[in-house]
Amino acid sequence: MSQAPNSHDDDHEGPIKTPKQLAVAVGLAFIVPIIVIIMLVMYVVSSNTGSSGSDALSEQATAHRIRPVASVEVKVVSANAGPRSGEEVFKAQCATCHASGALGAPKLGDAAAWGPRIGAGLEALIHSALKGKNAMPPQAGGEFSDLEVGRATAYMANAGGAKFTEPAAPAAAASAASAPASDAK
Repeated sequence: MSQAPNSHDDDHEGPIKTPKQLAVAVGLAFIVPIIVIIMLVMYVVSSNTGSSGSDALSEQATAHRIRPVASVEVKVVSANAGPRSGEEVFKAQCATCHASGALGAPKLGDAAAWGPRIGAGLEALIHSALKGKNAMPPQAGGEFSDLEVGRATAYMANAGGAKFTEPAAPAAAASAASAPASDAK
């Protein structure tokens, strides 16, 4: 005949057979997810700190990253200041390459390197300085007047053994020429 309705079938029994096993399973069902959550939080929190010696999160580094792309600089030039000397222009712009000989630039005071260039004459040297030559950009990338670049060129050539006179300011030459003409009136 048929089996009684309360009979136990061995194929449908679960792994929990005692109340003690049930208590352990319920306890682990709460504790394991909490431990996993705590470990995830620890991992996320620890990844926000920089490595030792890193200044990636410093105020200076942050300010550098969010600085404006461009800026405006207003240079105030005194009308009475006049053009700068060759040495001043050399120190401000030319020394970047000519002090160390970077990119094949002749070093200041190196007579062997300046000899062939001096032979071409001051005008040719000034033309090369103003228009650029080889790796040197026009005016060496600076913002100096043609007269100031010419003075710096004469200064460097003279340090290499030339005996060029530093170009004079055109205003001084024009005022000297106009002084006798104004006296004649």
